[in-house]
Amino acid sequence: MDVSRIRALRGPNLWSRHTAIQAIVTCSGNESAIADLPGFEARLRARFPELGDLIPADHLDTVSMAHALEFAALGLQAQAGCPVTFSRTTQTVDTGVYQVVVEYTEEDVGRLAFERAEQLCNAALADTPFDLDGTLKELRDLDEDIRLGPSTGAIVTAALARGIPYRRLTQGSLVQFGWGSKQKRIQAAETSLTSAIGEAIAQDKELTKNLLHAAGVAVPTGRPVEDEDDAWRAALEVGLPVVVKPQDGNQGKGISVNLTSEEQVRHAYQVAVSFFDDIMVEKYLPGHDWRLLVIGDKLIAAARRDPPLVVGDGTHTVRELVDIVNSDPRRSDGHATSLTKIRFDEIAIARLAEQGYTADSIPERGVRVVLRNNANLSTGGTATDVTDDVHPELAAAAVAAAQTVGLDIAGIDVVCDTILKPLEEQGGGIVEVNAAPGLRMHLAPSFGKGRPVGEAIVGMMFPDGDNARIPVVAVTGTNGKTTTSRLIGRIFEANNLRVGMTSTDGIYVQNKRIETGDCSGPRSARNVLGHPDVDAAVLETARGGLLREGLGFDVCDVAVVTNIGLGDHLGLNYITTVQELAVIKRVIVENVAPTGTAVLNAADPVVASMAQYCAGNVTFFALDPTHPVLATHRALGKRVLYVDQGDIVCGEGRRKHRISMAGIPLTRNGSIGFQIENAMAAIATAWALGYDWSMIEAALAGFVSDTATAPGRFNVFDYKEATLIADYGHNPDAMLALVKAVENLPAKTRSVVISGAGDRRDEDITQQTEILGEAFDEVVLYQDACQRGRADGEVISLLRAGLSKSKRVRHIEAIDGEFAAIDVALARLQPGDLCLILIDQVEDALAHIDQRITEAQAS
Repeated sequence: MDVSRIRALRGPNLWSRHTAIQAIVTCSGNESAIADLPGFEARLRARFPELGDLIPADHLDTVSMAHALEFAALGLQAQAGCPVTFSRTTQTVDTGVYQVVVEYTEEDVGRLAFERAEQLCNAALADTPFDLDGTLKELRDLDEDIRLGPSTGAIVTAALARGIPYRRLTQGSLVQFGWGSKQKRIQAAETSLTSAIGEAIAQDKELTKNLLHAAGVAVPTGRPVEDEDDAWRAALEVGLPVVVKPQDGNQGKGISVNLTSEEQVRHAYQVAVSFFDDIMVEKYLPGHDWRLLVIGDKLIAAARRDPPLVVGDGTHTVRELVDIVNSDPRRSDGHATSLTKIRFDEIAIARLAEQGYTADSIPERGVRVVLRNNANLSTGGTATDVTDDVHPELAAAAVAAAQTVGLDIAGIDVVCDTILKPLEEQGGGIVEVNAAPGLRMHLAPSFGKGRPVGEAIVGMMFPDGDNARIPVVAVTGTNGKTTTSRLIGRIFEANNLRVGMTSTDGIYVQNKRIETGDCSGPRSARNVLGHPDVDAAVLETARGGLLREGLGFDVCDVAVVTNIGLGDHLGLNYITTVQELAVIKRVIVENVAPTGTAVLNAADPVVASMAQYCAGNVTFFALDPTHPVLATHRALGKRVLYVDQGDIVCGEGRRKHRISMAGIPLTRNGSIGFQIENAMAAIATAWALGYDWSMIEAALAGFVSDTATAPGRFNVFDYKEATLIADYGHNPDAMLALVKAVENLPAKTRSVVISGAGDRRDEDITQQTEILGEAFDEVVLYQDACQRGRADGEVISLLRAGLSKSKRVRHIEAIDGEFAAIDVALARLQPGDLCLILIDQVEDALAHIDQRITEAQAS
């Protein structure tokens, strides 16, 4: 079994909406049917007893090694605790070659599971050992290391429940919510709204205390100290017992409390200074340790924190009791679970000594043995929810503390006997204000109920039900994608929106190209959706990116499918028919939001059939108002667009709105059919998004398909009283559309300059010149700069073969080089002629044509 071409599908894809690992698996000989491998399944199950039933999704009788790999990769992740359920294996057109797809929640875990599943299958095949326990631990450890922690995860979950999209920007906890100009970010419990100055103040505990005191908030007395001698002097000044702690610490590091002697104070200073340089001493406040969580201007949650401890049973030693407590599955070494393991270190042993115990002491039954003075969860403490018990005045003091420091999210540490009374009545105080507080104790407290703190944070960031989305339009099809995308972008601009656009020639933000090349894939889409200056996104979505990585977004507001034609990369990636190609293209339709719209070409039966897969509304367009699909949709009172008496008619039930094609320069007064279809798709999109008709018409009137607006998309020039048309068409359907358009333009002699893309099938290259041979008198052939795997002259020979049946073509000439071919065609032009130039290197070819036109005008 050979596993190759492993890819991560990071968005909705051909197979499902789940993120998944996809691989090509080649099975040789008996591997195509494990039934022909004696004892294989038994050996596989012996090594992985939890393996589920090997029943393919298509319920085929034949189960291959590829299927075994699929179920092993899924099962290993599931046993490691990953919430995965989806997998699929399908056979390709090549015998023994399969596509295997397995869901993942964390990409690195999914890849590792795939690798270990292959090793498992090979071990079962060769009857060699496989370390299942070690593998599951490896997967669990990796998953715990890279998945979002409880705090960030709770916020993300709350955002998803609100329909807010998110994108993880690092393997840490930096997450983007929303798209474009509506985006905001979090990092754990910090947000885009968190003040850097507020954080700096919170890190300086002395400054925090002074500000709170000035604001009338109860705080303990104390001061910074220079050394351990000064620490003891400060302790005498404020009065014993005292607390020694770092001025800018966190998570309880270096804090010692309830110190009653000089020896304790000096030792505590040495512990604190081992963590941080700046140390302070303050009066110890007796009472319980409480954490109050303030979000915005509200107290959202409160918990009593208890230090790590064990309870004696009269049998086990302290060390053994700690091990028992740490075996709780809710405890881990880090912050990935609701509780942290108790640290049995020098501090814990010192605290034991204060109580007269050692690590090997056996406490009597029921005796509470405290292992630390501080109650931070990060050192093994526990939390009890007390949110409903907080006195209103104490809650107000916590909110005042957060606002005084300047934090949108703050963990307020309070020491007092009870939270049922104001601080002033019991001599309590606020001892710390923490930026980026941990949320674990409030989400899943050791005792009591969890609080919806994730929802509160999301509600503060995005009030009034805002889902942080900008309008997103996805456009796909064989031809017309780029022109349609640019038209839609122009309509957005007319509505004062800053537009981000992806296309086959780059990424554009506010009409400025920020990246060149083919940018019609998911990575480019994510770049646009992550750009802060984008108010609306138009994303050209090509087949290649969908196959490689899936979509770059979760759902779109409008999905436009212009057409699905022959010759569009058929034969690549196991896509051999138009129907198979359509399954890929319809992914954008399958991922239209329930409130969104699919805009579909009713005249293309393959496209029209996609309507059934749309969760939202469907708008059909077609040139012919009597087309059965469009007429049926129209009879049902649903939205349609068609042509009638020189107008594009937008109809819904009895309502109609007419747009004269005379006001749409792109269509040349309605003479160019494919441009009419492009215009209808753009109009339907704007209609679906609720834009005003006058704004739509104004945008269409101002759109001209020139080299600046839509380079290589039916750009028309005048050259010595002849007509030049430059177009990037490169498949049979594009040729048919161009022939129809050219036939509507007057010309004495029609000539065409053409090459062919080497990665197309032979029949697709030949078919292009077969079509052109019926409409043109002269043909100039040239070879692309990149032959894409073809031998020199091979494409030219195929193009000539397509012209062999033509009775119209009277002159054929083959030229080496695109620009030389253009020059030959221009030299043959006479006034009144027409020349269609099918360009390959779009920008350079257009620049060359422009140069020749300039030279002609100057002569």
